[in-house]
Amino acid sequence: MAEQLGFIGAGNMAQAIFKGILKTKKFAATDIHIYDPDGDKLRQLTEAYGVIGEASNIHVCTHADVLFLCTKPNVYPTIINEIKSAVDVNTVIVTIAAGQSIRRTESRFEKKIHLIRVMPNTPALVGEGMAALTANALVTDAELALVLSIFRSLGKAEIVPETLMDAVTGLSGSAPAFVFMFIEALADGAVQTGMPRTQAYTFAEQTVLGSAKMLLESGKHPGELKDMVTSPAGTTIEGVLSLEANGFRSAVADAVIAATEKSSIMGK
Repeated sequence: MAEQLGFIGAGNMAQAIFKGILKTKKFAATDIHIYDPDGDKLRQLTEAYGVIGEASNIHVCTHADVLFLCTKPNVYPTIINEIKSAVDVNTVIVTIAAGQSIRRTESRFEKKIHLIRVMPNTPALVGEGMAALTANALVTDAELALVLSIFRSLGKAEIVPETLMDAVTGLSGSAPAFVFMFIEALADGAVQTGMPRTQAYTFAEQTVLGSAKMLLESGKHPGELKDMVTSPAGTTIEGVLSLEANGFRSAVADAVIAATEKSSIMGK
């Protein structure tokens, strides 16, 4: 029998994970049990994807071999207090909330648990996610391999020490929003110069996608690829210098640092 997967919370990240899992066909829809207090959302998801909607968080726990806690960080204390007695000692618990350390989560369950802390990101919805995983001492190699395979089926995933989880949150966890803003800004510039909005988004989106793919497939340093585009006295260097004059690099770096620091504060 295949492992049964449980999801407490059915928000954007939970949906990104289980929809991605379903696309891989490694799990059947009936292997996935979900609960969300929004009854309409729960009903829509069960009808659309065939996953099993449960009557409560407790019901999810009774079915799950791997339990994903997909609520907002501020709800963790309440949810864990509700389910801690119902969670089997052999259940693998996966947390995806920013700033929730392994030690803090363990203390809330008030018993020994198999715990994997993950920081995924929303591009998992289209099979291009980036996730970081770190586990406590009770997690077996097989359990970690299973959860790692789930997140690798949604894109890329790496095991990192917990000391890097706040940095991961600030980078891959938060940066999709920064990239969307960048794409929007690129399109705004094109619209200002006369390009229709819809067409501007198409050009901007494909340019960002293609640029990222060049980096991934070439293995070259970003600066080297930038220099390949930047001809002497050309249009690109003019734009690069404009970005530099407006603090582009420092603004992006500061955004990642700010998000990382926020994650660290949330974990205290």
